[in-house]
Amino acid sequence: MSVLVKVTPQEYEEMNKKIQPKPKLIRNCAMAFVVGGGICLVAQILINVFLYLGIALKEAQILGTTSMIFLGSLLTGLGLYDSIVSLGGAGGILPVTGFANAMVSPAMDSKKDGYILGVGAKMFSVAGPVIICGTIVAFVMGLGCLIFR
Repeated sequence: MSVLVKVTPQEYEEMNKKIQPKPKLIRNCAMAFVVGGGICLVAQILINVFLYLGIALKEAQILGTTSMIFLGSLLTGLGLYDSIVSLGGAGGILPVTGFANAMVSPAMDSKKDGYILGVGAKMFSVAGPVIICGTIVAFVMGLGCLIFR
């Protein structure tokens, strides 16, 4: 036989606050700094390697960014990037590797539906709106610069 306990929403909120674990803010910030800094360090090392190989600065930066997108996608495909994000939080989400993760994750979840209707269709389910919004904003800003020059 179950007993029905009547609790007001305010009492429930107070009970919930008591049992809810407190966030470890300092630790979370430190881990985000370390993980995000580590990702940026890898990107800078790649750029320096490209510069050492005689590639011009602008092209080395583009190659570094492209390499980081590839590494983020590869680590997501191997199932490793989620553990990086769980360790570093925003430090793993905010760099460009997080964007690659956001594109590849839905595609990996839909692999069972096939490569066209599964992977291809779901690839842009998260990142698609970001790409479209960025394209529209860039067009409007470019048009504004052209008109008001």
